[in-house]
This record gives sequence, C-alpha cells and structure tokens, in this order.
Amino acid sequence: MNTTRGKARILGAGLAGSEAAWQLAQRNIEVTLYEMRPHQTTKAHKTSLCAELVCSNSFRGAGLENAVGLLKEELALWNSLIMEAAKACEVPAGGALAVDRERFSRYVDDKIHSHPLITVVREEIVEIPETSAQDPVIVATGPLTSQPLARAIEQFTGHGNLAFYDAISPIIFRESINAEKVFRQSRYDKGGDDYLNIPLEREAYYTFVEQVLAAEKYTGNIAVEQEQLGDLRPFEGCMPIEDMAERGPDTLLFGPLKPVGLTDPRTGKRPYAVIQLRQDDLEGELWSMVGLQTRMKRADQQRIFTSLPGLELAEFVRYGSVHRNTFIDSPQCLDATLAFRGRPGLFFAGQITGVEGYVESTAGGLAAALNVYRLLSNAPLIEFPRETALGALLGYISETGRKDFQPMNISFGLMPSYLELPNRNGRQKIPKKERRLSASNRALAATAALIRTVV
Repeated sequence: MNTTRGKARILGAGLAGSEAAWQLAQRNIEVTLYEMRPHQTTKAHKTSLCAELVCSNSFRGAGLENAVGLLKEELALWNSLIMEAAKACEVPAGGALAVDRERFSRYVDDKIHSHPLITVVREEIVEIPETSAQDPVIVATGPLTSQPLARAIEQFTGHGNLAFYDAISPIIFRESINAEKVFRQSRYDKGGDDYLNIPLEREAYYTFVEQVLAAEKYTGNIAVEQEQLGDLRPFEGCMPIEDMAERGPDTLLFGPLKPVGLTDPRTGKRPYAVIQLRQDDLEGELWSMVGLQTRMKRADQQRIFTSLPGLELAEFVRYGSVHRNTFIDSPQCLDATLAFRGRPGLFFAGQITGVEGYVESTAGGLAAALNVYRLLSNAPLIEFPRETALGALLGYISETGRKDFQPMNISFGLMPSYLELPNRNGRQKIPKKERRLSASNRALAATAALIRTVV
C-alpha cells in the first residue's frame, strides 16, 4: 500500500457509507467509519453488519433499457464494492438483480473490516462534526438516522427535517408453501421460472382487497409524528398495500398484483390477479412477497396471507412493518458534488439526501467519496455529466428552487440525453427502447471518459 494521501470520516456504514469508505481507501485515504449499531439499533435493522439490506433483497431491473440497470453499469465502471458484492451473492430473480441478503452484507462487511486503511468505530454520533478541506466528513446515516443526530441535522441545516414512511414486505419459508397451488414463472418468461406465483380469480382478489382494507393497521408513533411534523406520506415507490387499496379496489391490479406476462399452466390462461414471491437466499429456503409491503398488524397479516392459495400453512420468517425515513432538503443544502453549501469539507450521501433505492444510495456514496478524494488532492470537485444516470440523479437533488422536494429513484425522465431524442431526423418517432439504449450508450461513454480524466 502506498503512502496515504489524507484522512476522512464517514458517519454510517450502510450502502452509501460502505461504498464511500471503500472508494476512499482504495485511493489511499485513511477512513474512520462510524456505525452506531449494535449499541444503538433501529426498528428495521437486525444485525450490525455493514450494508445490511432492510427493505428488500432486490436491486431492481437489469439491462440498459432500464434506468436503474444503467446506473448499476455506471457504478460497475467505477469498481463499486456494492455492485461487486451484489453480483457475488446474486439469486435468481428473472430480469432483476436480487441477492442473498445475509451473504451480501457479510461480503461487504468482510471487505470493509479487512481493508488496512478502514477503521470501523462502533459509536453513535449525535452532532455534525467540525470539518475543513483537509478534514472532510461524509454524513451517510441513511433514512433511519437516530433521533439525536436527526435533530442536530435539522438545526444545522436550518430547514425542517423532511420525512416519509417506508414499509417492508413479509418473508416466508419455502417449505411451508403448497407447491401444488402455485406455479413458477417470470413475467414474459424473463429469467425462466424464477418467481413463485399465486393465481387469484376475480372473487378471491376482491375478497383479499376487502380484508386488507378492514385489517387493523400499525400506527406506533406515526400519529404523534404527523401532529408534530405535518404531512408524513408513504413513499410512492414503496407504498403499503393498504394505502394503495384505499385509492380504489382495482389499484393493486395495476400494481404488485398485476397478472400481465404470466400464464397459469393449469388453465392456459392469464389469472385475474397474481401475487408473486421472489427468492431471498441462495438456498431458496426464504421467499419474499413482491410488492406486498404492509403496516397491517401481525395477527391480521397472518390471517389474511394464510387465506391465499398455497399459503394456508405459511410460516413467516419476517412480517411486514413500517418505519419512518428521514431526508434533508437537498436542493437547499447541497450542490451537485454533494458538498454542503457554505461548509467546507462536509458532504452528505445516500438516502438521507433524498435519493431512493439501494442502487441510488450506493451511487451517492461513490460520488461523495470521489469528491472527498478530489478535495484532499487539491483538485476541482466533479460535477458528473448530466447525460449519465449518476449525474442526472445528483442534478435532480441539487437543483435550487425546487419546491415540495420528495425522494426520487433514477429515471430516464431525469436524463436530458433521453428527453432530447423524441424523433429521428425530426420526423419519425424513435421507439422507447431504442431511445433508452441510445441514452444508455451515451451515458456509459461519458462515464468512461470521466474515469480516464479523473482517476
């Protein structure tokens, strides 16, 4: 290992913090990584491992016609630790990238703890540390930032803490699922038979919706926090099924229970509705209910889900639950480098900045780390090209003047290079897939060019 080129501190060993620590250490920066677990835990975490996945085991879609697939490819070009771990711990998931949750976190945890330039300190930080250009800090404490630090951030930023509610879905033991009542298939056969499918006829679907709406819901501290902090809405991308059902009885048919691309082999027809289960571990013993995140109380989850075909004897490894997620008003606080405006050496990264999703959080950690490295090297900070997925995402969260700022997943709609290609030669409309692939190829070329310039 060459002589170190500076020191940096990172708060939080989630996806963003772990990625940031790895990127800096690989560039000969000494890193002190602070993590409050296991001394102080959260309602969602179960271990003290770095990069624990608490919501889902899926990194979502793959392929360059998918915006998150493009972002994953960009991260891979930067030698992302999180993408390396995801590939090493991948489980079958059709057209998506999903991982064995425990193996994934242990893979990252081992890499972090074995790196000679990374020191992990198990300590809760409750204030924003002092920083400077030669003593930088990355705050990557995530959406489950502890209350003392969240209050300190709110006071420091001068803006009211923003928040939304996030939910997770149940996980079931495979051996407790009746294989005779479910069938294996991926939508449109992408990935073969990677998913288990529970077919529902019309009457069964509407009975399920009625039961969900009538179930007793967990509120916990939600009512108190809503009174104190105002409108705390569920995140649209991970909305509890009961909140979706309240929008209308057919809402779930166009959401997680949509039957399109699936055919029940016993009837040769598309079911009226389908509940899918996705493999959660390499052995195939654990299966998560896709898109069925919920805040129903456990007794009602047990009663309603075991009324479904094939789940009559289902044994739950984890029930669905809801937790509060916190993020800052990034357009008012951060620039496109993820540096805090007016505070040299202070960076924020991950979901606390208002990006949503595992891949997006990882991308923020990588971007912040590269700019901390640049800062310590007395080099100009990087604003990632807007034609890249990473640049488009950071541009969204740092655009000043944005009102009603809410968490955002990566989308082609954020990329100018996609929006600029509606027609071919000003006449013929370009098909959506072709536009996406064109934008993706431009993004990867721009990423490769940037890497050659700054690394």
